[in-house]
Amino acid sequence: MKLNTLKPADGAREDRKRVGRGIGSGLGKTAGRGHKGSFARSGKGKIKAGFEGGQMPMQRRLPKIGFASHKKSDTAEVLLYQLDKLDAGTIDFAALRAAKLVPSTAKQAKVVKKGEISKKFVLKGVLATAGARAAIEAAGGQVGE
Repeated sequence: MKLNTLKPADGAREDRKRVGRGIGSGLGKTAGRGHKGSFARSGKGKIKAGFEGGQMPMQRRLPKIGFASHKKSDTAEVLLYQLDKLDAGTIDFAALRAAKLVPSTAKQAKVVKKGEISKKFVLKGVLATAGARAAIEAAGGQVGE
């Protein structure tokens, strides 16, 4: 075998269509594009996504629904029982971040009531739900904004 004799297997490669090369080729005159219309014109064959031929498109017929809160992604959720593991008397946002209870992308934190606490501590600069606030105060701690 020599490099100049290499060729692909029979039927592995198809010859490209040579359109618009005369009536005898079978793809002459309109070159397989049919007669008239946007697809017969040059550079006009694309229709934008969602176009329904002039009919009011689906994304405009249907009502707008829902709401996405931008605050949600900025607020980290901390569970009440996780605070019991901390050794600090005063818990603030920096202490939560140091304990890796809050991701680095969060801008604020909110304590949610899940589980129980036995220690008393002061919660500063961290949001708390009504249930979490009541549980902290019941354990002898306090919540200050």
